[in-house]
Amino acid sequence: MNKKKLVLVGNGMAGVRAIEEILNIAPEMFEITIFGSEPHPNYNRILLSKVLQGDTDVNDITLNDWDWYRSNNITLYTGETIIRVDTSKKEVISDIGRVEPYDELILATGSVPFILPLPGADKCGVTAFRDISDTDKMLEASKKYNKAAVIGGGLLGLEAARGLLNLGMDVSVIHIAPYLMERQLDETAGKMLKKELEKQGMKFLLEKQTEEILGSDRVEGLSFKDGTTLETDLVVMAVGIKPNIQLAKDSGIEVNRGIIVNDYLQTNKANIYSVGECAEHNGIPYGLVAPLYEQGKVLARHICEVETESYKGSILSTQLKISGVEVFSAGDFTEEKDKKALKVFDDQEGIYKKLVFRGNHIVGAVLFGDSQEGNRLFSMIKKEADVSDTAKVSILQPLGQSNGESLVASMSPDEIICGCNGVSKETIVEAIQGQGCTSVDQIKACTSASRSCGGCKPLITDLLHDSLGGDFDESAQKEPICSCTTLSRDEVVEEIRLKGLTHVKEVMFVLGWASDEGCSKCRPAINYYLGMVSPTQYKDERESRYVNERMHANIQKDGTYSVVPRMYGGVTNANDLRKIADAVDKYEIPLVKVTGGQRIDLLGVKKEDLPKVWNDLDMPSGSAYGKSLRTVKTCVGEQFCRFGTQDSIGVGIALEKKFEGLQTPHKVKMAVSACPRSCAESGFKDIGFIGIDGGWEIYVGGNGGTHVREGDLLYKVKTDEELMEITGAYLQYYRETAHYLERTSAWVDRVGFGHIQSVLNDKAKREALNARMNEALSVYKDPWKEIIKNNQTKKELFENIVRS
Repeated sequence: MNKKKLVLVGNGMAGVRAIEEILNIAPEMFEITIFGSEPHPNYNRILLSKVLQGDTDVNDITLNDWDWYRSNNITLYTGETIIRVDTSKKEVISDIGRVEPYDELILATGSVPFILPLPGADKCGVTAFRDISDTDKMLEASKKYNKAAVIGGGLLGLEAARGLLNLGMDVSVIHIAPYLMERQLDETAGKMLKKELEKQGMKFLLEKQTEEILGSDRVEGLSFKDGTTLETDLVVMAVGIKPNIQLAKDSGIEVNRGIIVNDYLQTNKANIYSVGECAEHNGIPYGLVAPLYEQGKVLARHICEVETESYKGSILSTQLKISGVEVFSAGDFTEEKDKKALKVFDDQEGIYKKLVFRGNHIVGAVLFGDSQEGNRLFSMIKKEADVSDTAKVSILQPLGQSNGESLVASMSPDEIICGCNGVSKETIVEAIQGQGCTSVDQIKACTSASRSCGGCKPLITDLLHDSLGGDFDESAQKEPICSCTTLSRDEVVEEIRLKGLTHVKEVMFVLGWASDEGCSKCRPAINYYLGMVSPTQYKDERESRYVNERMHANIQKDGTYSVVPRMYGGVTNANDLRKIADAVDKYEIPLVKVTGGQRIDLLGVKKEDLPKVWNDLDMPSGSAYGKSLRTVKTCVGEQFCRFGTQDSIGVGIALEKKFEGLQTPHKVKMAVSACPRSCAESGFKDIGFIGIDGGWEIYVGGNGGTHVREGDLLYKVKTDEELMEITGAYLQYYRETAHYLERTSAWVDRVGFGHIQSVLNDKAKREALNARMNEALSVYKDPWKEIIKNNQTKKELFENIVRS
């Protein structure tokens, strides 16, 4: 049987998800071709804010890599845009003149950011926040400029603001409404969110209407209709999106706000469907993931000629974490004459819950600070559950607590477990019972649950435990370190210890790796674990490290590198500053920037100049490129500050000198503040120290990244010696038990804060951890000086060798 030709225009989340559904139903029915305007395979746009942090790249948020297209015999054209559909000839034409015929066509052109038609909107330094290209522009701007303005206080605007704040910029959010996220939150929750974000350093200008973007060629500021102005170097417009209907409109396909579709996602033209943010169903274009995936399922079954229920529209819900703050909303949560609200407000804990009823039916909900009941409430709203026989306040109390029942056991079958991918409890249970899935990874492969942000993994594990009972295998839940092996991190480390393995390839050979060379994920991990187990015997394998760590400098977009010399505790002197200035002039380094960690970054150094720059600086490496201790940020402390109670600079320098060069699973940042005002932002670091009368508070597990985490108070100590002892034991326990590339914030959540405390409370364990820490520190040598002295290494890494 000849396969039908199926063409998908748009390589985004909604369109590719529809293709996945089609492949699940009828894998041999279509010859599939996909056109994508971006130069990337299908990626998770929801996680773009992670890329904005600079901690990850597009590869880490890819949903379907290049191999997926190849293995499914899909022809993918990236960086190519369809500009016309010839509905009479049944073919599409791209911007490079490619003509592709189709039997069935799916338009998934997504949406485009709405750019306010302001004077100056075309200036350099004005961008949207919609794709990888926009993200790259913002990352570049953060390296050169200090002030950013985000227009729009919705979800996208706040994500952009959080990212720019983490990149060290001074960020102001301009919003025309009187409170944040007014489409997803009510006024109380919106104002609570503003208060929490202000604590993190964001600034807000509410009820402000931008009139003009100021500046000559590049943006220099904003002016508002009330006559006020704001200085800024970067403007991010995040005021909303609109369906991308231009292709459909130019091709004679019926459009309104979006591309008009019926209950089976068909347009008014034969054999042409539309799905995703570009589609308009019953007057509504949807912009959230779950409804778009619901559409994809209906479209797939219909196009595969399988009987299916029609798409009737979606009740919207939003459950997410904004800069570490949990929020949820669903349904119609506005109060009117026929709708009454029940509210619970705990100002001290920062928790607010609101249910809206029409008679005895719950029609809407808002949760702030604690959203664990969101899925259950959303299910009740969708089913229009009658609560006439229920005490309404009890609806906000978690189910199952009184009889010890687990949360997943109390959930109804249709409740959503994975909000990103719209996967219900019923679907996961069917995968367990009907398809024999016994692990989270298998559930992910079968249902796509946990495929995006991964926040639902604990619920899936609980559901596996609940469904399998005595057949639940804890060991099956382990996560292999990569696809080259079935062994987990703990198993690999244990085998290295037991068998005395000493080299990366030896580990792969002895432990039966599927690939002789391993991959980019496992090689650096094994290299780290070998060095962690036997620091004095192991010889580092440079070729197993990422490029930045091999070169001991951060590679930049244009192929140049950045050099960050160490400045202990952020303190410098005239001599070092002169050496930096001389190097900048001598090697024509184009950009010098003060980092958020109180150091000086020299950006744009040519590869061949790196050893010469290091030699002229004659300063230690700041390890800004490494999985190691980066910086210890300090305030000025008791010596100069009238509020300071402790010597923050002295302790910061001592910490940085002691743990300098320490190899860790991921980068580690510290901060020392001399008093509870915490001017060094100690509460959001991997380890933070706050001076109090008579001693120090030690906070751990803080993180200012995409998932902001406030540090937990680990200890109160009286002396600097105790501070060093606790810090050494804590860091060594992190080194020995964390997964490679696992930040301390994620590690604390995974292993448990109470467990870490119990280990450090044991004096014998604490002493043993510090002994192993001192052994690890004993082998450190400054890498810049090592390379300067080693002509062979310099030649291999920094000289271009031309062979005939």
